[in-house]
Amino acid sequence: MIIRSKAPLRLGLAGGGSDVSPYSDIYGGLVINATINLYAYCTIEETNDHLITIDSFDTAHHQSYPAAERLEIDGNASLIKGVYNRIVKDYHLKPLSFRITTYNDAPVGSGLGASSTMVVCIIKAFIEWLSLPLGDYEVSRLAYEIERKDLMLSGGKQDQYAAAFGGFNFMEFLQNDMVIVNPLKVKRWIIDELEASMLLYFTGRSRSSATIIDEQRNNTKNNNVEAVEAMHRIKQSAIDTKLAILKGDVNAFADIVREGWEYKKKMASHISTPMIQKAMDTALAAGAKAGKVTGAGGGGFIMFVVDPTRKKEVESALRELGGFIMPFNFSDGGAHGWKIYDTDNVNGF
Repeated sequence: MIIRSKAPLRLGLAGGGSDVSPYSDIYGGLVINATINLYAYCTIEETNDHLITIDSFDTAHHQSYPAAERLEIDGNASLIKGVYNRIVKDYHLKPLSFRITTYNDAPVGSGLGASSTMVVCIIKAFIEWLSLPLGDYEVSRLAYEIERKDLMLSGGKQDQYAAAFGGFNFMEFLQNDMVIVNPLKVKRWIIDELEASMLLYFTGRSRSSATIIDEQRNNTKNNNVEAVEAMHRIKQSAIDTKLAILKGDVNAFADIVREGWEYKKKMASHISTPMIQKAMDTALAAGAKAGKVTGAGGGGFIMFVVDPTRKKEVESALRELGGFIMPFNFSDGGAHGWKIYDTDNVNGF
């Protein structure tokens, strides 16, 4: 039997960073995000060779391990191993024998939540394989715990919930890791207008968000007034963005993005870089209305809001910098998995 799963990556539209502890524990966080038609993928193939074979194309790790109740976390394919260890432990399973293959439409460190989305995707594959009784909230919470607590990876909470739920969501992050996901019913013409008015530019450089996020956490712990006040403003921008999107007011959305980027840069150093600033200046000079990095900062994708009649001009200017434009559409639906029983005819031929 073969099991496959996919989970959508997300665009953080506003409020990003307020989902990171301890800010969300002290003040509460608000985020609005939307999933797009870029995905993480996972395939699990049952085997009887008493091995766990990992093919992680994002991390370029390809290795077989003896089937065991726990795989050593050694920096190689940590996300896959973390999910496997937790599933076996939580459900009191004997060692499993299988081959797992994972890859992503976007590079790790892109700012689109690729790592957290991959964790959700892998969990979904195990759910489908083992018929585990987990809904969207449980999947999101488990993915968060595996990343942030089991593997001790720095980051927030929005990516896991975005991948599991899919679509446009307004999220509330409260004390004790409590999260409330409020799906937004956005009219089709508004989604069309947003797609026509936005573009994603990859700077050509992935980044690790851990250093930036750790600095952000420390600024909150140490009550850095400028950084905390900036976060308050960013949290408010999630409320303002929700209203602008539901009304279809793209100009107001652009204003919020522009202001939010200025506040975001005050949350931690190295959020912006000379490379990012050059891309911003280039796009704005070519006709973009606003822009911001899509994740913690330091690299990855930049999201721009543009007048649709100037979009090709902005794209042309950005291409001169050596990165690339990533076409996208917003997507409905979150992570899901499926089984293939006829392995001799897996591709339908």
